Amino acid sequence: MNYISEGFLTAIKLIISFDSDVYEVVFLSLRVSIIAAILSSLVGMPLGFLIATKEFRGKKITITVFNTLMALPTVVVGLFVYSLISRKGPLGVLDLLFTPRAIIIGEFILATPIIIALSISAIQGIDSRVKATAMTLGANPFQVAIAIVSEARFAILAAIIAGYGRVIAELGSALMLGGNIKGYTRTMATAIGLETSKGEFGFALAIGFILLIVAFSINISLQYIQQKRK
Repeated sequence: MNYISEGFLTAIKLIISFDSDVYEVVFLSLRVSIIAAILSSLVGMPLGFLIATKEFRGKKITITVFNTLMALPTVVVGLFVYSLISRKGPLGVLDLLFTPRAIIIGEFILATPIIIALSISAIQGIDSRVKATAMTLGANPFQVAIAIVSEARFAILAAIIAGYGRVIAELGSALMLGGNIKGYTRTMATAIGLETSKGEFGFALAIGFILLIVAFSINISLQYIQQKRK
């Protein structure tokens, strides 16, 4: 019991004293996950819109594939990207392995299917009269698209937040691709695992508390957006 209470007190002290080692890990995690979420949004939202609004052969299968990829195992993503960017891989000359960029690539692959799938659901959930009304008023295709996206904006924003929530606590691919290098590629999830194995329970708990706060903030944001939609 003393072990837990001492760890708890140490964690609180590290957080309120703004320990540089703790917040170095936190800010690096936030930076790479935000970049990955932004890149995923830039790709996922347009693709989601096109898939939702266009009719083409294999559309149902495509949607099913993206829905399935929402649960893509992180270690599988890590293994796939590792095979591409390792020294013997086809992209090995780019020296991406064990860098923040490698982590971003892995997180991008994890978040993009989520944003695509949820964007498709958001667009398909819009009343068909929105498009019909816009066309009746003489809107061009771009203006029609803007009208549809505007109507689905809260659901699309929720998709982005869900994608970010997927990668902020990501461990498998971050460890494989980043290497957990102190001050360079050590994220919150990888740091918790390492510090716990070293017996630094207080340090791991401090990062865990901050990660919980981030996760709680994400859930609060999603609930707020869902209420706005109603």
